[in-house]
Amino acid sequence: MYYSALPRANEMHIPDGFLSVLVSMIFWAISAIVIRIALRKTSKQLGERTVPLMGVLAAAIFAAQMLNFTVAGGTSGHLLGAALAVILLGPWPAVLVMTAVISVQALFFQDGGILALGANLFNMGIVGVFVAYATYSVIYRLFRNQARGVFIAGFIAAWLSIFIASLSCAIQLALSGTSPANIAIPAMAAIHALIGVGEGLITTGALVFLRSVRKDLIEPAGMHTGGNRGIVIIGSLISLILVMLSPLASSHPDGLEWVAGKNGFLAAAANTVRGFFPDYSVPGITNPALAKIAAGILGILIIYSLVYGVASAEKAKKHEIPLR
Repeated sequence: MYYSALPRANEMHIPDGFLSVLVSMIFWAISAIVIRIALRKTSKQLGERTVPLMGVLAAAIFAAQMLNFTVAGGTSGHLLGAALAVILLGPWPAVLVMTAVISVQALFFQDGGILALGANLFNMGIVGVFVAYATYSVIYRLFRNQARGVFIAGFIAAWLSIFIASLSCAIQLALSGTSPANIAIPAMAAIHALIGVGEGLITTGALVFLRSVRKDLIEPAGMHTGGNRGIVIIGSLISLILVMLSPLASSHPDGLEWVAGKNGFLAAAANTVRGFFPDYSVPGITNPALAKIAAGILGILIIYSLVYGVASAEKAKKHEIPLR
């Protein structure tokens, strides 16, 4: 029997019950430390262009994650977005963007456990980000004078971010005693190697689009010359379109859910604290497709407001003149 407390088409995070309390607390602590560092590092590099870009990129990643795509073997995958965030923002702002997306999904939409949130932040918001950053940095240098270098580096960084994040999840399952390492690691690696191809293709497609409309966004840090209005308008339209398409998402279980079902630990998932819009639904809207669209629109508004607000506050701190 499949665990039904999380949205079937969008279950992409570890639910409570899969990890032991000790493992969950360890990764909560690690994630909290890294996020605190990310706030400090990001506040030093925030500019007029960075703040709205962080907000609209977080909203777009949230919307894109609602669209699962079918993968061979009766499972599905979705965009993680860590590589794209790294390429556009750099690693530390990308950590904050991914933190906002993953946290809002857990707290508002019951997408991932509250106790397991630290592990989900670690896997997707830290491992995914820094694997993508290291990979992209190395490969981009090899093709520095060629336009194709951005796309090749972006594809490989995106693929590897998914693959290594899945291995991190498998290790957490093994440490918790949920599934032996010799079962969890090969199973997670195999299915996420396929999902990573989709991640790479979507990321590359996004980079091709950005290169055609706003080439400055994918230039090295410090080379951005465009204004903010276009970023917000284009990003908002893309987010809205993705949300409108979300009812068409694949209904197959995602990689983790598929592995859990195949290896007999799906029943370990526990009920989490009920979110404001559980299962991407909105009270009073009975049509599932309309409810999902409405929940998605609320989600992008919440995430944009959260990231924009935090980034603006950190930017203001940077410019404060200390009193003598």
